Amino acid sequence: MSKLGNLGARLHRGEISYDFIGHRKLWYGISILITITAIVGLAVRGLNMGIDFQGGAVFTTEKTSVSVSQAEDYAKAASGHDAVVQKLGNGTLRIQIAGMDTKQSDQIKTDLAKDFKVDPETIAADLVGPSWGDQIANKAWQGLAIFMVLVVIYLAIAFEWRMAIAALVALIHDITITVGIYALVGFEVTPGTVIGLLTILGYSLYDTVVVFDSLKEQTKDITKQNRWTYSDIANRSINSTLVRSINTTVVALLPVAGLLFIGGGFLGAGTLNDISLSLFVGLAAGAYSSIFIATPLVADLKELEPAMKSLKKRVLAKRAQAGAEEEIADARPVADGPDDDAHAVVGPRTQPASRGRGRGRPSGKRR
Repeated sequence: MSKLGNLGARLHRGEISYDFIGHRKLWYGISILITITAIVGLAVRGLNMGIDFQGGAVFTTEKTSVSVSQAEDYAKAASGHDAVVQKLGNGTLRIQIAGMDTKQSDQIKTDLAKDFKVDPETIAADLVGPSWGDQIANKAWQGLAIFMVLVVIYLAIAFEWRMAIAALVALIHDITITVGIYALVGFEVTPGTVIGLLTILGYSLYDTVVVFDSLKEQTKDITKQNRWTYSDIANRSINSTLVRSINTTVVALLPVAGLLFIGGGFLGAGTLNDISLSLFVGLAAGAYSSIFIATPLVADLKELEPAMKSLKKRVLAKRAQAGAEEEIADARPVADGPDDDAHAVVGPRTQPASRGRGRGRPSGKRR
């Protein structure tokens, strides 16, 4: 943990960094590939809509020894339709059959009681009409559309319209991937799924706004300097908030993973799958999009501005000039020291004559 904290501090101070913006084409390609896979899965398999959206009947039995597979066979024989059977924690069974009306549900209840060898009164039946399911679906789409509009308006006011567009693209990216995985896995779509989608959109938006706020703060007077381009500062903003994003995502994913894999998988609480899968996939996709999609897209849109283009030219020109000067400096010979052989004196050294020695004196001994 101390190493992770030290890494986060160094990233925040800019001592080390990873070039997220420079590799944005790679991230775009990965996102496009995942999105296409999700769309193909959605088109081929479709969504397994629950009875809350398409109408039907839900039968709940008392505690029984009948297995889930046997109950599915009994329900299919009684209704002529495939049924979704879930075993609840107290040993009871929850049987969902879509497309049933009141008369059909009464007959199915009687047939199921015979198969289970219980009194029909011990089986509870709840009927959901198709019109009610349509209303829920329409309300869900309306709520999603209103959420998107409010997000764009808020971000355009708080930051700028380019960040609003980038955040909207990231949100659509998260929704598409989550819905596509739902189609591929085949989990039932319930109102809990819609709640999970709205929850992860809010989380994804929060993670994106954290990076945008750092980017806005660091680019206030960006045109007054010639050292950094907008992409450079955007990359610095991602690195400075990277560890924070990872920490919040991991902390949020741990309890959701417990619901999905332990609650829904090992304990068999299938009612948790609808909301836990949307949360798990959405949280992971939201963390990815805020780092690899939203901020690089803002940098691309921002550098289309004339001012940012001019800044980029100045920065690149200054860097080219600095590189040329460095090459010239490297090409110059290094001054040799006084002990270098090339400058060594060859031959005997002549001592300078003392000033005034022997002046006006005859040679030889004094008499």
